[in-house]
Amino acid sequence: MPNSKHLAGAVTATAFAVVFVLRHIIKARNYRSKRVQPIEERVLILGASSGLGRTLARQYAARGARVCAVARRSERLAIVAQECGNRCLPFVADLTEAADMERLRAQLLRQWGGLDTLHVCAGVSAVQPVMALTGVSSGDEDPDAVGVQLAAEIAARATQGNFFGPLIAAITFIPMMKRTSASPAILLVSSVAAIVPAPTRALYAATKAASLLLYQSLAIEHPEIAFTCMLPATIEGNFRSSAVDADPSQKLDETNKKGLRLDYVASRCAEAVDQGLRGNVVIPWFPFAIAHHLYYIWPSFIEKQARKKYNFTT
Repeated sequence: MPNSKHLAGAVTATAFAVVFVLRHIIKARNYRSKRVQPIEERVLILGASSGLGRTLARQYAARGARVCAVARRSERLAIVAQECGNRCLPFVADLTEAADMERLRAQLLRQWGGLDTLHVCAGVSAVQPVMALTGVSSGDEDPDAVGVQLAAEIAARATQGNFFGPLIAAITFIPMMKRTSASPAILLVSSVAAIVPAPTRALYAATKAASLLLYQSLAIEHPEIAFTCMLPATIEGNFRSSAVDADPSQKLDETNKKGLRLDYVASRCAEAVDQGLRGNVVIPWFPFAIAHHLYYIWPSFIEKQARKKYNFTT
């Protein structure tokens, strides 16, 4: 039998959920159709060689936008450019390198005269429990200095990809977009992991949460730009195969075929920008948007569900 504390928590959570649903409906209505979509929209997609970025590039090119597809791997980028046709401008660059982003900005000014829409899709994954980063066989063992340093180096790689990259992109392109576009928009592809805690995803979640809050703050500092933060649950594909905390001696193959469909998430991203949506867009909205708020009311419940979802035992 649940005790009175749990019953009170359940009642409070139910009432909160009802209020939250009503607020979400009102919010969605107020956000619709506020952006004036530019003619021949100039779209920059960072992280376009695979997955969501590649799908977004194809969708934008298909509807007649000018697309600049950016990625580090030239061979994959060439495939994307071929798929998108003559509407695509491929550019080999690293999101985390300021010099690369400066070269990219100069190229866009020369060829397009500016930029209307920026999608930040690049990022890295991490799939280990935090203590496992030290290399110890058990989370109850005291790690030595070498193990702690190893964990810090792995965290630095995740931070470089998931925080410093989006930071460099924002700093590089915000001034130009404000000068050259009548309706500038920036979309950050974050993750539901940034707002709902989960075991084995702490490093990924922490770095995604950092860039999420960064862009939320930038939205306040630059109200002329429509900032949208897309927070999807697991998406189909092999994003996890390049985890920064994977054992280098083993090839991690975690192709996910049961996640959200790439075409669906890409369409939601483009629609959010077209509609001028500001703030967070969680997909699927249920149960993750509710779980985010429920955590503050009933954390033990969310923690239990997270352990169950990830088959995690201490």
